[in-house]
Parts: sequence; C-alpha cells; structure tokens
Amino acid sequence: MPQPDLLLTPAGPGLAPRHHDHTGPTGTSGRDATPARDPRGGRRTASRNPYLRLFDVPGAPAFVVGNLIARLPMGMFGVSAVIMIAAAYGSYALAGGVIATGMAAGALTAPWIARLVDRYGQARIAVPATVHAVLGHLVLLLCVHERAPAWTLFAVTALTATAPNTGGMSRARWAHLLRGDRDALHTANAFEQATDELCFMLGPVVAAVLCSTLFPEAGTLAGAALFLTGVLIFAAQRSTEPPVSPRTAAGSPLRAPGMAPLLAVFLATGAVFGSMEVVTVAFVDGPVAGPVLALQAAGSCAAGLLYGRARRTVRLRTCLAAMAVLMTMPLLTAATGSTAALAAGLLLAGMATAPTMVTGMGLVQRLTPPSQLNEGMTLAVTALLGGIAAGSATGGWAADHAPFAAFGFLVPAAAAALALVVCAAARADAQA
Repeated sequence: MPQPDLLLTPAGPGLAPRHHDHTGPTGTSGRDATPARDPRGGRRTASRNPYLRLFDVPGAPAFVVGNLIARLPMGMFGVSAVIMIAAAYGSYALAGGVIATGMAAGALTAPWIARLVDRYGQARIAVPATVHAVLGHLVLLLCVHERAPAWTLFAVTALTATAPNTGGMSRARWAHLLRGDRDALHTANAFEQATDELCFMLGPVVAAVLCSTLFPEAGTLAGAALFLTGVLIFAAQRSTEPPVSPRTAAGSPLRAPGMAPLLAVFLATGAVFGSMEVVTVAFVDGPVAGPVLALQAAGSCAAGLLYGRARRTVRLRTCLAAMAVLMTMPLLTAATGSTAALAAGLLLAGMATAPTMVTGMGLVQRLTPPSQLNEGMTLAVTALLGGIAAGSATGGWAADHAPFAAFGFLVPAAAAALALVVCAAARADAQA
C-alpha cells in the first residue's frame, strides 16, 4: 500500500523555489529559459530523454537508489499485514481495521515529522523515526504470531506511525536541485510517481510470495529490513539534501488558499487505493493476489512515465473524471468471476492513477510556501493516508459482508466518483 504518495498517494522539504512562480532564475519562463545549471556549476547534459536528463544531476542516482529501497516496503506492509492477520485470526475485517488504525495514526503524526524534517534536516529526523517505525512493525509481527488479543493489534500498529514520508523527501530534493526549471520538475514528479507505482507493483508480489512460500510473517519481516536499509542509504547522501528552513510564523500550509479543498480530494483518492487493495486480496484469496493487484500499479506506472514526457498537463478534474470511469472496470470484470478478467480490469483502472497524482502533487508544490514544502507535501500524503485508512476499513467490511463476489469493488468505484464530485464542487484545481 502513498505516498505521498498518495498516494496517496498515493505523495518534500527545504528552501525550494516558489513553484507558483512562472519564471526561472533569470526572469524568463521555465520553458524558454536557458538550460538549468546543476548545483555544482555547469550546465546539465542536454539529452533528448527527459528522464535521463534527471540523472545528469550530480548525486541524483545515489539518493534515488536509496529511496527506491526504502519505498519498496510501502507496497509490502499492507498486503503482508492482511495475509498475516487473516491467516492468524480468520478475519479480513480485522485485518482491514488494523491497517486503517495504523494509517490513521500515521496521518496524525506525519505532519509533525515533516515539520521536524523542515527544521532540522532529512538525515537527522528520518533515521531515528524509521528505527521507531521498524520496531513497531516487529512488535506487531510478534503479537500476531503469538495470537495476542485482537485489541492489542490496534494498539501496537500505532507504533509504526513515525515512518517518515520518504517519497516526499525525494520530491523535495528534486525541487531543490531543479529550482526554476518547471519542465524538469514536472518530469521529476512523474518519475517519482512512477517510482511509487513500481513499488506498489513489486511490493505486493514480493509480499504475497514471501508470505505464501515461507511463513505469513515473512513479508513484514523483509519489509522492515528493506525500509531501514533504504533510509540509511538515502540519508547518507548529504550533498543533495535540501537546506533546513528556519522557524516560520507563516502557520500551517493548510491555510494556503486552495489547499483545504485539494486535501479533501486527496482524502477521497486515498479511499480508492485502500479499498482496492483489501477487496482484491479478499476476492482472489491466494498467492496470485499480489501479482493481480500489481497490475493496477503497472498500468499507473506506464501512464505516469508517458505523462512525464508531455510538456503540458491537464486539469485535475479531468484526471479525476478519467479515474472515476476507469475504476468501474474492476467491478465489471470481477462480476465475470474470472481472475484473468479482473487482472485486465485493474490494469486499465491504474492508467488514470499516476496522472491524477502527478497533477495533484504539482498543485501542492505550487500552493505551498517554499520554506514549508515538506510539511505541505506531507499534508497531501496525510490526506491520502486518511483516505487509505477509511478505504481499508470499508473494503474489509465489504469483503466480509458481500452479498455477491464483486460487491467489494463498489467501494473504490464510489470513492473515485466522490473525489471527482469534491474537486468539481470545491473547485480544488482553481488555484493552479
């Protein structure tokens, strides 16, 4: 299961540029400006492929690798917990409720962790926060293994809520390194979203294989090890870390015009992701659940990479409209009773996810003051986590009380429609 990305995202800190400015450092537009310079001086290598051009930035490959390792477990923990808890207690509703509790706790703590990152730096905050979260996952694993009372699972899962927003920290580094170059930043945001989708594509597969071939707790154990290793590698790349921001009297980025309705859209979008994961695992109910679920992320990853190459973006409500339509595909295909048909439906449904998240995160970057960028991005991820929590709980209930097999897939379809309605009613993309 975002990142922020939510997302998410489903989807950074530092003294980054003011992204709502349409001018580059020399006063020209980002599209017409001369080639941007890397932070150590000199022009970046001109490459036809915008993604290859990102890796011409000194230090970028190293922090991308570390962050990729750290983000892979984000696609493992959810599926691992569902399999682990359902195997031990025989209830998908309990599994969904425990996941929802962890997400809700993370939604409460994430903005505070992000504010500390803005103030003291990524490395100083992310490492101890990650160690605490990893210990929380290990304690949850022990409780499930020992068949502890169900209420203890809800209490223990809150210990994982200190996990830092790794995707947000990576996006913040790009915002710092690519300041003034809006085209390159759009490509970087698309790359980050594709990375999120790659992790959610591979993570469930790895988790399902480990849990089914070894033992139910194997996915959580492997995810904890990868998470800690990746954050340590990422934090060690100090040359690309954005500078810390001084204390500010600006207040929360939540007060920025247009931010509150945008976060409401992220909340509804998160419900799509959370419910889809639980109802798919429950519908397939076997080791093939991970690969089937991964196809949604595969479709999103492909669409995100194509979207990142485009020089123009579309409005958020257009992306949400496409998502609302495509999220009906898993419902229709699941009604056939065929796992192969469901896999195709998930692949199609995922194609609207990444463009929606890239566009939404771009709006967050432009609405957030530069000195509070990590906090603003994390608020978006917090909204996604809140939606994922609600979606996981609702999806778990629907899976346990379904009057027909495909009933659970009504939940993500309804959540996608709700996100579109909220965006249109509140004009959440009017500040773009």
